[in-house]
Amino acid sequence: MARTETKVLTAHIPLPLAERVDQMAQRLERSRGWIMKQALAAWLDQEDERERLTREALADVDAGRVIDHQAVQAWADSLGTDEPQPVPR
Repeated sequence: MARTETKVLTAHIPLPLAERVDQMAQRLERSRGWIMKQALAAWLDQEDERERLTREALADVDAGRVIDHQAVQAWADSLGTDEPQPVPR
C-alpha cells in the first residue's frame, strides 16, 4: 500500500469537543487522528459544495433565472390553506 505524505497540523480544541472526539474514536475503535481526518475532509467537502451551489445560484441570477419575490410569498402564504398554490417557477 502506497504511503501518502502527511503534514502535522495543530489546533487548540475546546475540551468538550476534544472529549467528543475521544469518545467517537473509542466507539469506532479508530484513532483520534483518523476521526480528525474524517471530520476535516467532510467539512472541506461541505464547504466546496456550498461554494459550488453559491456560484451556480449567482450564475442563475446573472442569466435572469429568478422567481419574483411576490410569487414566492403568495405561494408560501397559501401553504397553510385549503387550496395551496403550485410552486412558482
